[in-house]
Amino acid sequence: MELERTPRAACVWTPPRATRSNARVTRASLFPAYRRLLVPALFVLAIVVVGATGYRLLGGDRWTWGECFYMTVITLSTVGYSEVLDGLREVGGGRVWTVTLILLGSGALLYFLSTVTAMFVEGDLGGALRRRRMQREIDALDNHVIVCGAGTTGIHVIEELAQSRAPFVVIDVDGERLQRLAEESIPGLRYLVGDAAEDAVLERAGIARARGVVSALSDDRSNLFVTVTSRALNPKLRIVAKAVEHSTVPKLRRAGADAVVSPNQIGALRLVGEMLRPRVVGFLDSTLREKDASLRIEELVIDERSPLLGRALGDTPLARSTEVSVIALQDPDGRFRLAPPPETRLEAGSALIVLGRTAELARALQPLAPSGSN
Repeated sequence: MELERTPRAACVWTPPRATRSNARVTRASLFPAYRRLLVPALFVLAIVVVGATGYRLLGGDRWTWGECFYMTVITLSTVGYSEVLDGLREVGGGRVWTVTLILLGSGALLYFLSTVTAMFVEGDLGGALRRRRMQREIDALDNHVIVCGAGTTGIHVIEELAQSRAPFVVIDVDGERLQRLAEESIPGLRYLVGDAAEDAVLERAGIARARGVVSALSDDRSNLFVTVTSRALNPKLRIVAKAVEHSTVPKLRRAGADAVVSPNQIGALRLVGEMLRPRVVGFLDSTLREKDASLRIEELVIDERSPLLGRALGDTPLARSTEVSVIALQDPDGRFRLAPPPETRLEAGSALIVLGRTAELARALQPLAPSGSN
């Protein structure tokens, strides 16, 4: 497996949560709908102004501006009231001007109403409102994961995060693909359509509040840009990047990625594993990949706030539990120890790798999360 790492910042296991922030809800998604309505609306407004001005000029000081606008509006709307401007019959060209307004106004109103109807039928307005509602949901997320790319690799990342019930946001340039995922595969999917390498898009995804970024785009250049941009916007988050070419692995790590994964090399290792150790691969699949798996492997990171800090492993609730098994311990320097003995002291920066059933893992790990990490 090609898995390059840099020293990681301490993190803790926490159940998925979504806390409301004070982030401003963007209105950018509504702009296309507004622009589409702008031309017919301005057309109607222009006819109203021109119509009122025409009556004012025809009548001189005989009618006020209010009366002229009122006469114009009831004429355009074809309400059918009688002439409200006193002496309109005696004014030369008055009725001709009224007929002209009726013809022009009917066309303008028809244009405006057909545009509004088309927006509802084609889904423009509904889509804009849906995107605005989704942005509110994204702004309410905290400690979430941002997935950049929903292609052949990203789709599996998305499915696993959804299965794990971890809060996440997906960014991709293909809006139709994202909408199809939300409608057919992952109901309630939160996503943004845009370039994940742009600061504004990542900020809309809540990168300042995110716990990490997964860059799973189709080419190394894009993943490199995402890594650099993400690290600049939030130096504390964890970045996992995909490398298509092996030569890109050190570049992504230097750019700020905490872990770099090469799908091609992992695929090769999987092929060999299926040939030589099929039962081991089957067991790992059942704990890590299968959607209906009853067993899961989780990690519990020990930091300065952890209630397990400084305690012997044998004195912890995990050692006494019959539902959860501690299978390994990662030391602060990154080395792993299998089946650590009960007298092992838990240090800051170490991590326990535990195996258990999904529901029992959640019950066992949640009370052991550091105080203040809701």
